[in-house]
Amino acid sequence: MSETTSTGSPVLERVAEKDVSSAVAVAGHPIHAMSVHFPIALVIATLGCDLFYWWSADPFWVRAGLWSAGAALGFGVVAAMVGTMELIFVPGIRARAASWTHAVAAMMLISIIATNWGLRLASPESVLPLGLFLSVLGSVFTGLAGWHGGKLILHHGVGIMVSDDE
Repeated sequence: MSETTSTGSPVLERVAEKDVSSAVAVAGHPIHAMSVHFPIALVIATLGCDLFYWWSADPFWVRAGLWSAGAALGFGVVAAMVGTMELIFVPGIRARAASWTHAVAAMMLISIIATNWGLRLASPESVLPLGLFLSVLGSVFTGLAGWHGGKLILHHGVGIMVSDDE
């Protein structure tokens, strides 16, 4: 449903009127949208490392998974901080339910990634089956958070800045 059409609901029309331009941007490009690609790729890479380890039993994949999970956590925390600033500073983002769903799913994802990385640090031999389970769960939450983040951009126009000339 496009927000440009009249819904007949005064509440939804008031929400649609609120500005959703990015408050944390460089030259009009939202930093949060740019920063989520690394944690997404690294969460999927961690799952790939676990699957390769399961298939080959080569300890290289345990080390690669440790680094991938740690980097996913680091980049994920940075993306989460920028996303939280957007949520705090832009009233139009706070007014949309998809923003809160995205935020909750992303925070759950950060928790899963942190648990996965901590497990690998403390007990590398636990990669199978617990680390693999956490990697699958992290990938599921990556999809869930990404779905709602995409919904914010594509359906609600969050962070999209279009000049009057276009």
